Amino acid sequence: MASAAEQLAANLNFSAFAKAEELKKRIWFTLGALLVYRLGTYIPLPGINPDAFAQAFNQAQSGIIGMFNMFAGGAVERMAIFALGIMPYISASIIMQLMTTVVPSLEAMKKEGEQGRKTINQYTRFGTVLLAIVQAYGIAVGLEGASNVVTDPGMFFRLSAVITLTGGTMFLMWLGEQITSRGIGNGISLIIFAGIVAGLPSAVVSTLELGRQGALATWIILGVIVLAIAVIALIVFMERAQRRLLIQYPKRNVGNKMFEGNTSFLPLKLNTAGVIPPIFASSLLLVPATIAGFSAGSSNEWLTTITTLLGHGQPLYMLLYAALIVFFCFFYTAIVFNPTETADNLKRHGGFVPGIRPGERTAQYIDYVLTRVTVVGAIYITLVCLLPEFLISATGVPFYFGGTSLLIVVSVTMDTVSQIQGHLLAHQYEGLVKKAKLRGKRR
Repeated sequence: MASAAEQLAANLNFSAFAKAEELKKRIWFTLGALLVYRLGTYIPLPGINPDAFAQAFNQAQSGIIGMFNMFAGGAVERMAIFALGIMPYISASIIMQLMTTVVPSLEAMKKEGEQGRKTINQYTRFGTVLLAIVQAYGIAVGLEGASNVVTDPGMFFRLSAVITLTGGTMFLMWLGEQITSRGIGNGISLIIFAGIVAGLPSAVVSTLELGRQGALATWIILGVIVLAIAVIALIVFMERAQRRLLIQYPKRNVGNKMFEGNTSFLPLKLNTAGVIPPIFASSLLLVPATIAGFSAGSSNEWLTTITTLLGHGQPLYMLLYAALIVFFCFFYTAIVFNPTETADNLKRHGGFVPGIRPGERTAQYIDYVLTRVTVVGAIYITLVCLLPEFLISATGVPFYFGGTSLLIVVSVTMDTVSQIQGHLLAHQYEGLVKKAKLRGKRR
């Protein structure tokens, strides 16, 4: 019976998907936009010697550059026009969100609704341009500092590199916004997702090749596969985990009718921040690598020491990475969920938590529970994201097998699938409403 019911549900979903023309258009648009992004990662930056750059990249890919390359979808190892990726936009978003909690005018603007959000987004775009220019200039100087990488060093190369790389980042930002509004899922997350997934096949092949050559033991490869499956199962379980607060509503008199009081739940996700903390933490840890690009070829020993300590597997890098993840878990949760506002809404609609006085006491209780839940979520994300660092330092397994990439891939996949299901349900609901109207007219 259960299998028959599941088969019937699958058939209904398939038939609904076949009739959902709007959903299919959104999916095709998303796939087309991601294809454009992938093509852009193969267009090289003008004035670069590909062979010399490939040799220089192979010597540095085990450090922070390897993580930069992962988020850029492999564009860094080819020094493509999308080499900066979407990281300047993410960094600008971090800065703006921090400023909205500090600057009163921005905080007031945030509360203005849609108009305020548009203004803040515009400021974020301006910040993205500035950060992209700085990072692109750092990359240009760093490329000139490497031997035989730039065919014609000079101000013209720096200017063309800055314009090209900044333009690539702005195009990706625009493409992500288009995917969000006209496609399926969050555009920025999907761009990062596409970059990670594109690197998985090569990571699998390189790992198997290391096993064939004897550089990696067979039990290590099998252990990595089992660990990856276990991490995926853990991520799915934890991303769906919720702490439900019981909400009761009293009896109400509406006209001459008495409505019985009912109960509902206020769901608090274990991981309210989603994939934002590891992405934000990674983008901030890329800052030293950008600064090092300005000093390429010079003898800044302190900067060289810092960039070395921030390499994969280094204790300082792991400590800062974990601290930033925990910070952004609490920071982003505080931004997206306001206990005081939630308590006021419950009080306005007559709802209350059993045993808790409505208003300020309810807000304090929700904040207390949310803090405890966020602690568990922060520990879970930190442990998952530190797995790749231990794998790299202990076994030399490619970075793509790590928890950060799996967290992003699984979370974005779950979010996109849920949005598709939401569109299917909306389409089925519209179909039922149309049928009901037709039957009413016939009667």
